Amino acid sequence: MFDELRFPVIAAPMAGGPTTPGLVAAVTAAGGFGFLAGGYLSAEALADRIAKTAELTGAPFGVNLFVPGGAASADLDGHVQRWRAEAERYGVELGEPRWDDDAYNAKLEVVLKWKVPVVSFTFGAPSPDDVERLHGNGSKVAVTVTSPVEADRAVAVGADALVVQGFEAGAHRGLFADEPGVEGGGTQYGVLSLLRLISARTDLPLVATGGLVHGADVAAVLAAGAVAAQLGTAFLRADEAGTQPAHRQALAEGGRPTAFTRAFSGRPARALVNRAVTDFSATAPSAYPEINNLTKPVRAAAGKAGDREVMSLYAGQTYELAGSGPAASIVERLQTEAREAATRLSRLR
Repeated sequence: MFDELRFPVIAAPMAGGPTTPGLVAAVTAAGGFGFLAGGYLSAEALADRIAKTAELTGAPFGVNLFVPGGAASADLDGHVQRWRAEAERYGVELGEPRWDDDAYNAKLEVVLKWKVPVVSFTFGAPSPDDVERLHGNGSKVAVTVTSPVEADRAVAVGADALVVQGFEAGAHRGLFADEPGVEGGGTQYGVLSLLRLISARTDLPLVATGGLVHGADVAAVLAAGAVAAQLGTAFLRADEAGTQPAHRQALAEGGRPTAFTRAFSGRPARALVNRAVTDFSATAPSAYPEINNLTKPVRAAAGKAGDREVMSLYAGQTYELAGSGPAASIVERLQTEAREAATRLSRLR
């Protein structure tokens, strides 16, 4: 699936704007692989992005879908009131804190219709029936996992590959189930330790992700048993990315630590620390996608205003080491760095 890539780097699916057809096409043209982000899109919008990507590249690419969970049981009133004050500052209405399934079934039909070569899943494993349908349609299935237990569940439904996500990763943890009251959503594994633990349990191809922004990171996870490295933060400032200008500026300036927060979406996600993270994290409930729907209009208004203190500035732990420029140049730099790292391994001979 990924072992034939000229360079084993995958552009991660970054929902909410950063991943674009142009970014996916540029990374594939440079010898890597790219995933479109299906999260938050309508089925029609996803189909349009698949079509645009297919126009830009004749190479295979993938699509990522969010697996829906159950409705939240947490009390949301306190968080609603905290965000209401922010909404009033921008003169916008809060979103409705409602549950939805992110149009999962409709988007599954889209990837089936388009015969997408690789379909990955986050926030859970697809059903065995869905996996069987995708396999029958010629698609391979990858599942994002954050623990050995989740890896076992993904293997059980028939996954063809596992995307092994360490706690260093930016944006949402791919947790199958969020553990309320626990910062970060439960037990946290670094990408290297998780690779070793999961590779001892399965022979499936493993894709490593989490805080990988340098070619030496790529070389390290390959040495640890991964078939490829999936990078998101490394491409946030690529020319082809749809990252908001204020988000780009915050990444370029650096200086902010990152932390897990449920403040923006109701699920643990790693973001640059700003006022919203500082003020709202401690009391943010485990309630996804209800909180995501609640805060979306405010975050959009903050983005338009360039107010970085209320935006969800998602990024991995090593964001300050990521570069900018055309995606092809970023891939080229990663290749050079990875080769240099491989040369240093000659000491082991």
